[in-house]
Amino acid sequence: MISVDNIAVEFSGQTLFKDISFVINETDKIALMGKNGAGKSTMMKIIAGIQQPTKGHIQVPKDAVIAYLPQHLLTDDNCTVFEETSKAFHKVYAMRDEMDRLNKELETRTDYESAAYLAIIDKVTDLGEIFYAIEDVNYDAEVEKTLLGLGFKREDFTRPTSEFSGGWRMRIELAKILLQKPDLILLDEPTNHIDIESVIWLEDFLTNKAKAVLVISHDKAFIDNITNRTIEVTMGRIYDYKANYSHYLQLREERRAHQLKAFKEQQKFIEDSKRFIERFRGTYSKANQVNSRERMLEKLEIIEIDEVDNSALKLKFPPCNRSGDYPVMAKDLSKKYGEHIVFKDANLTIERGEKVSFVGRNGEGKSTLIKAIMGEIDFEGECKLGHNVEVGYFAQNQASLLDPELTIFQTVDEIAKGDIRTQLKNILGAFMFSGDDIDKKVSVLSGGERTRLAMVKLLLEPINLLILDEPTNHLDIRSKDVLKAALQAFDGTLILVSHDRDFLQGLSKKVFEFKDKRVIEHFETIDDFLARNRIESLKEIDLLG
Repeated sequence: MISVDNIAVEFSGQTLFKDISFVINETDKIALMGKNGAGKSTMMKIIAGIQQPTKGHIQVPKDAVIAYLPQHLLTDDNCTVFEETSKAFHKVYAMRDEMDRLNKELETRTDYESAAYLAIIDKVTDLGEIFYAIEDVNYDAEVEKTLLGLGFKREDFTRPTSEFSGGWRMRIELAKILLQKPDLILLDEPTNHIDIESVIWLEDFLTNKAKAVLVISHDKAFIDNITNRTIEVTMGRIYDYKANYSHYLQLREERRAHQLKAFKEQQKFIEDSKRFIERFRGTYSKANQVNSRERMLEKLEIIEIDEVDNSALKLKFPPCNRSGDYPVMAKDLSKKYGEHIVFKDANLTIERGEKVSFVGRNGEGKSTLIKAIMGEIDFEGECKLGHNVEVGYFAQNQASLLDPELTIFQTVDEIAKGDIRTQLKNILGAFMFSGDDIDKKVSVLSGGERTRLAMVKLLLEPINLLILDEPTNHLDIRSKDVLKAALQAFDGTLILVSHDRDFLQGLSKKVFEFKDKRVIEHFETIDDFLARNRIESLKEIDLLG
C-alpha cells in the first residue's frame, strides 16, 4: 500500500539511517522500535509527509489518508470539545457547504446559457458525485461514541478545550484521527497521557477497526496486544520481523547470536589468512596462493554485530526505617471543587509494607487523594499519616517541577545532606548521568532524563512510604523494568498510580478503584483486577456501539 524507498537522513554530515526500504500493507500493525536517538520519530515524520528525507522517497496511493499523532500536541482553544472533534469531518462539511452555496447561486442567476453558469453546474455535479458516494454516516453520533470511548463524559462535550490538560487535548486529537478512518494511523507514544480504560478502548479500536497502524511506544503490553510486525531501527538500518514485540525480542537475540558466531569465524579466517601470507610471502611456489588470499582480504566485507544499548538505570532503594502499623488512614474522606464532587465518603487503611495501586479513569480523583494524603489540599473527613512515616513523593508533573536553570549536579547537591554527598557522582552515574553530563542544565534534558533525575532526589532522603503518581511516563522499556524490580524489592509501603498495565502487573496485591465519585477497595492482585476490568470495559464499549 505505502512504500518506503531507499530513504536516508543526514544531519550535519552525520548519517541517521540510509538505504531504508519497506512496504506498509493494508492490515499491518507495526511497532517501530529502537533505542533513543535511533531515528524512530524522524522516520514517522517522513512517512507522515512532515519531514523530507535527504535521499529516497515515500510512495503513497493518490486517495490514501495518513493520520499522524505526534508526542506533543495542543488543539485550538477557540471552540468546545465536540466542535473541535467534529473538525475530523471538515472536508465533508466544506463540500456540503460549497454545494449549498453553488446551488443558491444557480437559483439567483438567469444567464442559463453562459459558460459561467454551465461551469457551476459541472462543479456541483462533480461535488455531488463525490459527496453522495460517501457512506451515509450520523457524524454527531460517531463523534459522541468516540469521545465516550476515550474517557470523556457527555457534560464535557460543551466545555471549551482550554479547560482541559494537555493529555486530554491529545485525546481530542486522537478522536479526530480515529474518526477520519485513515488508511494508515501513525502514533508516537499514544498511551503516555491516557488511563487504562482508554488504552483498552484504543487497543480494541486499533485491533478490530483500524486499517494499517505504525506505532512508537514504551508500553510493552500495548504494543504486544496490537501489533503483528516489528521494525527495528539500529545502526542506520532496519530489521523487519513478522512478530509482535515479545517475539521480536527472542528473534533479535537469536540474530545477534548468529552474527556473533559468524563474526568470530570470520575473524579466525582473517587471522589464519594473515599468518599464511606472512609465512609464505616471497616463497615462489606459494606466490599465487598468497596473492589470492590478499585479494580475498581486500574484498572481504567485515561482519558487523548489532549494537547493544548497555546504558541502563541502576536503582535500589535503601533499607527503610520502621513506620507504624498503618502508614495511611482515611475515614469518610470527601473532596469537591465548588459544586463538582471528586469523591465522597472514601475509607482506606494501608498497612505497613503493603503495595497498593490506585486505578481509574483520569479525573476520578486518584491524584487528588494523593494530594490529600500529602496535606497539599483541604478536604472533608479524616486523612492522616501513621507514626514515624517518612514520605517519598513523585508527583505526576515531578519532572517539570525541576529548576531548568540548575545543572544536574546542582539539582541533587542542594538537597543532599550528610555522608551521602560524597556519593552523588556515583548515584548520578547509576542513573545514566556520567562525565560531563552532570554539568548539563535541566532545561536541555529530555523527558526521560528529567524523570530519572527526579527519581535520584527520592533516594537522597530516608523514606518508608513511597507514593508514585505516573512515574513511567517518558521512561524507556528497560528503565521501566529496572524501576519495577526496585519497587518489588522495596521493603517499605508503596502507593502507585499508573496506566501502564505491564508495569503494574506483579507489583500490588490490593487495588483501590476510583469510579463514579467513589473509592472502591478490591482485595485482589492488579493482574486479576485488570483481567476483570478489561472484560467489563469491552462490554461497555459494545454497549456504546
